[in-house]
Amino acid sequence: MSESNTQGHGGGQVEEADPATVRKAVAGAAIGNGVEWFDYAVYAYLTVQIGLNFFPDFSPAAQSLFVFAGIAIPFVLRPLGGIILGPLGDRFGRRQVLAVTIVLMSGATFLIGVLPSFSVIGFAAPILLLTLRLIQGFSTGGEYGGAATFIAEYAPSKRRGFFGSFLEFGTLAGTVLGAMLATAVQLGLSEESLNSWGWRIPFLVAGPLGLVGFYLRSKLEDTPAFRAAEQENTTTTAPFREVVRNVWPQILQLIGFVMLLNVANYTLLTYMPSYLTQTIGIDETESLVVLIVVMLVMMVVITPIGRLSDRIGRKPLLLGSAISTFVLAIPAFWLISQKGWVPVTIGIAILGIQLVLMLGVIGSALPAMFPTRNRYGGFSIGYATSTAAFGGTAPLINTALIQATGNTYIPAFYLMLAAAVAIYPLVKMPETAGLDISHPTRIPGTDHYVPDREPATT
Repeated sequence: MSESNTQGHGGGQVEEADPATVRKAVAGAAIGNGVEWFDYAVYAYLTVQIGLNFFPDFSPAAQSLFVFAGIAIPFVLRPLGGIILGPLGDRFGRRQVLAVTIVLMSGATFLIGVLPSFSVIGFAAPILLLTLRLIQGFSTGGEYGGAATFIAEYAPSKRRGFFGSFLEFGTLAGTVLGAMLATAVQLGLSEESLNSWGWRIPFLVAGPLGLVGFYLRSKLEDTPAFRAAEQENTTTTAPFREVVRNVWPQILQLIGFVMLLNVANYTLLTYMPSYLTQTIGIDETESLVVLIVVMLVMMVVITPIGRLSDRIGRKPLLLGSAISTFVLAIPAFWLISQKGWVPVTIGIAILGIQLVLMLGVIGSALPAMFPTRNRYGGFSIGYATSTAAFGGTAPLINTALIQATGNTYIPAFYLMLAAAVAIYPLVKMPETAGLDISHPTRIPGTDHYVPDREPATT
């Protein structure tokens, strides 16, 4: 290792922020993730209305496929967002990039709420809808990695699991808020009003949410770890090239695990409303209530799970989630197939417990796989790539395979496959609970350092 690796940082810890600043940083980061999932929830819970307004000439089944394609296709741009925005966060700072991503995300969601329908502007309507979804896909490629990095670098080492869990608390809060608003307009409006204009109301709420998030982020300094790296002149000058060269093994590990996280996340939080009503045949109101109750319970337990990971480590919880998903996916979907509200609730709760074990830990575990110098870029590229391949596509894949095979257990099989893939990278992942992750070039939990400068050219 180079001398500057051992001495430039001095081997000491970056001074921790005061508790009030940490709380503001956590809130500012988590609200962006909440806005992202607010949009997914609204979009997923209003699939019928979106289909009627933008794809009116197709059958209900085809409308669902087109609407879910509107979730899946934007994920094509998510890796591009990670490749561009993530390394920029390592070069110019986390805060500046995060201010851009929340404006793009919330602005695109708001504009969907004022978008003319097919009956007004014809084929331009679904084209504009897809364009706005693509903007969201690009921005989210840099949002999650930046938000997770922001919290991890602000949080005290001994409480990183607790504070990191609030990132996914934002996920659940955004999902619940979107689901509740969608349910409220469905129950409170006539079918004609809901289909013509009522479905737009939840999308419009994203505008004010985004402004609040932008305000919170703009009032904070960048993270202590990044500011220290700037002062020591150890920030990267070639962020993308360095990420590819320095941390590709960590990126591959992250992709393997995040496959399970995203298949579970998008199956339960995005696909399940349609699965329960259109595939299983459960009453729409009953399915919405069950899902909201389970998500509320997940919100209650997610921060205690993060706190528990500070005590016993991240790996036991993540491995427990992967193994239990592999074992219990089929029993959970068997219970759901019984249609009664009790077995359905138990089946959804099983899936929710497996998911929240991951959600409570990933905000602290995944950023800690990378050194400060390449953290935002490495995390964003790996996470966005895996999410594009396995997350946003999950509802579309499940819907298409069920229609092709008639087998309603397809989502369970997909979860089992993802869990089997995830176990190996989880075993190989170093345990980082309680470790200082602020060193600019040291890979946390290892004795390995990344180069602190570009190789000399000849």
